[in-house]
Amino acid sequence: MKAFANLSNEEIEEIYKTISNNVKRIRKEKGFTQTDVALSMGFTTATFFTNAENFNNKHFNLEHIIRIANILEVDICEFFK
Repeated sequence: MKAFANLSNEEIEEIYKTISNNVKRIRKEKGFTQTDVALSMGFTTATFFTNAENFNNKHFNLEHIIRIANILEVDICEFFK
């Protein structure tokens, strides 16, 4: 088993990118806009969501991922595949 502490920064970045790409893909498949999801999460604009989804120096935290999975009605595991 590989310990988390042994992950490089690049490996962690790739995990964040995978999550962002999957959020974007699933959101589009479900027919939601970035604004739809951002507002449902309690944001007043889509700016943070857009930046996190496009991996522009932002990323989703665990609470975000849980909320997005609930809004999109998918198992949270779908974001990590």
